[in-house]
Amino acid sequence: MKRFIALATVLLTVAFSAAAAPRSFQLSSPDGQLSLDVQAAPQISYQLSFKGTPVMAPSTLSVQLADGTAYDGAVRFEKALRRSVDGSFAAHVYKRAEVKEKYNELTLRYKTFDVVFRAYDAGIAWRFVSRSKKDFIVRDEQAEFRFAEDVEATVPYVKQDSPRDPFLNSFEAYYDIHPLSAWKQGEKAFLPVSFKMANGWRVNITESDLLDYPGMYLKHLGGAALGGLFAPYPKLIEQDGYNKLQGIVRTTEDYIAKQPAGASLPWRIVAVAQKDSQLLDSDLVYELSRPAADVDWSWVKPGKVAWDWWNDWNIHGVDFRAGINTQTYKYYIDFAAANGIEYVILDEGWAVNLQADLYQIIPEIDLPEIVRYANSKGVGIILWAGYYAMDRDVEGICKHFSEMGVKGFKIDFMNRDDQLMVDFYTRVAETAARYHLLVDFHGAFKPSGLQRPYPNVINHEGVAGLEQMKWAQATVDQVTYDVQIPFIRMFAGPLDYTQGAMRNATRRNYRPVNSEPMSQGTRCRQLAEYVIFEAPLTMLCDAPTSYLAEPVCLKWMASIPTVWDQTVALDGAIGDYAAIARSKGGAWYVGAMTDWDARDLELDLSAFLPAGSYQVEIFRDGPNADRTARDFVHEFKTISVSAASHTMSIHMAPGGGWTARFTKL
Repeated sequence: MKRFIALATVLLTVAFSAAAAPRSFQLSSPDGQLSLDVQAAPQISYQLSFKGTPVMAPSTLSVQLADGTAYDGAVRFEKALRRSVDGSFAAHVYKRAEVKEKYNELTLRYKTFDVVFRAYDAGIAWRFVSRSKKDFIVRDEQAEFRFAEDVEATVPYVKQDSPRDPFLNSFEAYYDIHPLSAWKQGEKAFLPVSFKMANGWRVNITESDLLDYPGMYLKHLGGAALGGLFAPYPKLIEQDGYNKLQGIVRTTEDYIAKQPAGASLPWRIVAVAQKDSQLLDSDLVYELSRPAADVDWSWVKPGKVAWDWWNDWNIHGVDFRAGINTQTYKYYIDFAAANGIEYVILDEGWAVNLQADLYQIIPEIDLPEIVRYANSKGVGIILWAGYYAMDRDVEGICKHFSEMGVKGFKIDFMNRDDQLMVDFYTRVAETAARYHLLVDFHGAFKPSGLQRPYPNVINHEGVAGLEQMKWAQATVDQVTYDVQIPFIRMFAGPLDYTQGAMRNATRRNYRPVNSEPMSQGTRCRQLAEYVIFEAPLTMLCDAPTSYLAEPVCLKWMASIPTVWDQTVALDGAIGDYAAIARSKGGAWYVGAMTDWDARDLELDLSAFLPAGSYQVEIFRDGPNADRTARDFVHEFKTISVSAASHTMSIHMAPGGGWTARFTKL
């Protein structure tokens, strides 16, 4: 990768004697709208305002070490350093080819540590950086978020998977919405969490550059205040849980992390948006993570996946018994090859159950033959793997299966984010990269920037995706959730949602059917999700035979890009609707979705299209989609876009969607 040199970098250092050192500092965003007031002593604290309106009241920061010392305002303050960056850098496997990077930075230097603050136009971030010359242990970290007013919180509370481990969870909770002051007593939330101020502004809290440290949760401190909470460092982990594929923490240490000398702790992010739609297109998490090594990453090939598990291997009209066997997977491979689908996944079942051993393959599967056949057809094979099975021999597994010709792994059931688990993600990413293997982390915590240093990490789950429709009761509102996550969960990065259902249900017609599942909402909603949801490795979740019966929709899903040259957020309101435009190779794709309310929107085409004439391929909800959700209209139009504001009117049915491709004539 060739990194773009910052256009303007200014470094100013102001040193003060201990006696004369000032204790208050100000930092503003490049556009001057965000203002951060930082107190260096006697406590380290920050307060934040936007356009002169308070957002965060004074909130305290510190790190407590196991040796009884701390990184806090009681340590001797030495100097402040400032710099400003205005530049750009090339991105790999991302929603845009180039990321513009512009921020102001303030570093407070103490005798034993630094605290680094950054102010972007889209939000602020801070991190602690140790200046220790020896390894150290973090007992706890204090990260406060004290809002200046009681705000509306949209909260993914942890759904605890084990009574013995309060941090074991799948990171798939739906959102509770309530005043922050009404936070559920004793409950914690995983990130990102979103908040709405009285004037309608939005605040998202998350983190980045999480590579060797526990993930942060939020706990209630009372009133309108939250604090960071971290899983303790595991002391005893036992093989247990789902099909003996999980590592269950039985006992823990009285600290959260072991750190090497000079370690940088993760960035804590507070994003502020005047309009909800600004959260649809943020680069903060990606920007704040460390860059990839300057090596050739061109072998990383994103794309679509013909997926077996969601549709329960339910192909029909064939002369063999469909299931987890070689004949079935050759059928999937032929389907993928015929339709330009880059990958086929072998999900759970190809390895012997309850053994947590990826070298033990069931007799119905001839894996070398499947891989050979797929590669001869130009299709890559991705293997599902349980966490515990993978962790037993990461190096050996990557070496063995890469030599066989496998292209990557979908790793599942981690369900933790203590330091040892976060380290597992990093070890897998690094090892897989050496063997040119892709990684899709399923059963995973939210993305926290890992995809920037390791572009082969192309997906994270951490979302209540379409798989929930196999078993979720009719009271589950997936449609509303679909128009919440683009602003909240996707703010952190790609999501393994696994869309593409060909059986589509209205609100009153949905029911769970594990072997032949359906989606909530219209057919066009499923198609629009391929544009709206960021996922460099995107599943086609339904059965090949279901797609072959729907050739027009199949052609759209199979041909749509999964990484992009540009992304433009068009419009949206959390929980109501979302509209996004993305471009690849000169064509522009637009996706829009609504909640259970029918909706008319005016899309501003001039926000992304240069003036000129375009052919537009459109998928829109049919006139009866409110009764029969699979009803859609596929049409082509020719339009002219002027240099002035130019809009297009669209209509969406309840639970509906709309999507289109604009090609310049």
